[in-house]
Amino acid sequence: MKLHEIRSPQGARKLRKRVGRGNSAGQGKSAGRGTKGQSSRSGGVKGPYFEGGQLPLVRRLPFKRGFTNIFKVNYVPVNLVRLKDFSADTEVSPQTLAEAGIIKSASLPVAILGHGDLDRPLVVKAHHISTSARTKIQEAGGSVEELPWQVKRGRRG
Repeated sequence: MKLHEIRSPQGARKLRKRVGRGNSAGQGKSAGRGTKGQSSRSGGVKGPYFEGGQLPLVRRLPFKRGFTNIFKVNYVPVNLVRLKDFSADTEVSPQTLAEAGIIKSASLPVAILGHGDLDRPLVVKAHHISTSARTKIQEAGGSVEELPWQVKRGRRG
């Protein structure tokens, strides 16, 4: 057997029905589409969104598509590994983190996370401190202070 001799088995390939091509094509009169109605016309198939003119489900239930929580606070995460740059008994706050280049801006709320270990006592001030980070900082002899965070909401437009 050679590559040019390979054939599909009998009946495996079937030509599609070319509807609307006149009597000589084998489907006379209504071209195999039945009689009258939307589906007999060319371009008569509506999309899955169309529900016969009634308001589609997607538009009737907008909450199914989710919503934006206006009270969500996006914290800037900082792991304990990044705090090794600070010397012992230093105060670590959003301002000092921004000056050290660890975060971009001191105006955003900061969350201290517990990835890594701490070997020196630090005074950590942040808007959120995870439980594991809090225990690791206190075990190293440091202290923790949680800063208040006020969500800024203004009128749009």
